[in-house]
Amino acid sequence: MGTDPMADDAYQPTGSNEEQEDAAPLDLQDALDERTYDDTLDEGYSPPEKPLGVTKHGTTAAEQHEGETLDERLAEEVPDVSAPDGDGVGDEPGGEGEPVDPEAGTDRSGRLVAPDEGVREDTTKETVAQDVGVDGGAAGAEEAAVHVVEDETELPES
Repeated sequence: MGTDPMADDAYQPTGSNEEQEDAAPLDLQDALDERTYDDTLDEGYSPPEKPLGVTKHGTTAAEQHEGETLDERLAEEVPDVSAPDGDGVGDEPGGEGEPVDPEAGTDRSGRLVAPDEGVREDTTKETVAQDVGVDGGAAGAEEAAVHVVEDETELPES
């Protein structure tokens, strides 16, 4: 067992069992400007130089015991700011979105089935389908994107 190589020697053979020195030790000054642990300890923490909560009610023990009136508490509330209503052009406020196409339709279609139901021979040269209603399962993204648009022209009877 005295002649067996150690695990380190098996991967990095040097011919002896002596400790190897690093070819180039890492110089922290050449590192990518990362803060070291020592630098963080040297810097410390400096709190903000402005008082927080000094002007608010309840800072002293007497104020906490006395409590606030309803009017004082309501005066401190900040109203909720809602997003402005869109102008009907796209989905972003201010009209910086995709324009809304009135010809795209607003009613979502269901399953589209060809007149031959996919099993018989096509009798028309055009691609036609009929809306047979929404399927029981959830629609995929492509199916949900299809909307109904009324067409003024009538299809020929087959």
